Amino acid sequence: MIELLQYSFMQRAFVAGILIALICATMGIFLVLRRMSLLGDGLAHISFGGIAAGMFFGIYPMVSALAFSVLAAIGIQKLKQMKVYGDAAIAIFFSFGLAIGVILVSLSHGFNADLFSYLFGSILAVSETDITIIFAVGLATLAILLTFYKELFFMTFDEESARVAGLPVENLNVMLVVLTAIAVVLSMRIVGILLVSSFLVIPASTALLVCKSFKQTIIFSALTGIASVIAGLALAYYFDLAAGGAIVLTLIGFFTSALLYRKFSTRRQQ
Repeated sequence: MIELLQYSFMQRAFVAGILIALICATMGIFLVLRRMSLLGDGLAHISFGGIAAGMFFGIYPMVSALAFSVLAAIGIQKLKQMKVYGDAAIAIFFSFGLAIGVILVSLSHGFNADLFSYLFGSILAVSETDITIIFAVGLATLAILLTFYKELFFMTFDEESARVAGLPVENLNVMLVVLTAIAVVLSMRIVGILLVSSFLVIPASTALLVCKSFKQTIIFSALTGIASVIAGLALAYYFDLAAGGAIVLTLIGFFTSALLYRKFSTRRQQ
């Protein structure tokens, strides 16, 4: 394992992966408990339009993807406030992002290697610029989550009571979907647009199977995400696998183990 850290690209991969795992695993708890798991997948596909726009107009793709995703996240929340069903709102923006992406790709005469790296992930090609953006934006995201932890906790389990108690529920909802958009864009370089929702959903779902308190669930979710990045990168290096796919399969392995643990512990209690 130590030999992996001899290479600068592996060092960057580990740093980026661990930071993303920490952010997404923490964010994912709130999304899964609020039955918003599809939001991450929807925003990931919406960001495809931003990536294509960035490459077409010569803008750094993560910046254009971030702009697309944040605006779409706010738009989804606004549509929900106008009584459009949440899954329908996601689907509308999902379709818009994909349509923009496909049109711009066709105008630029097809896919290129850079676009494929965002679709399928390219953690081993993470640059110093990517690390800087992930660290700065990720740290700000975690700070916001910690600042509003109590409010988000209250709202997650009883939104109506939170509203009656005077909490700015609509603003908090907008904040949550915007932070999700940010987490999605930051994750694209790690596992790719097509797999990004797994970072948000699987660690949280794994933790919810084995933990009893909310704080334990957040910690276990973060540890699951981090362990999956470390193990997935090691598997990718030694067996010449796609890093994003190896990380996600490791996440699935942890989830399956938690599921079996839950099943057998329930049987023993009976």
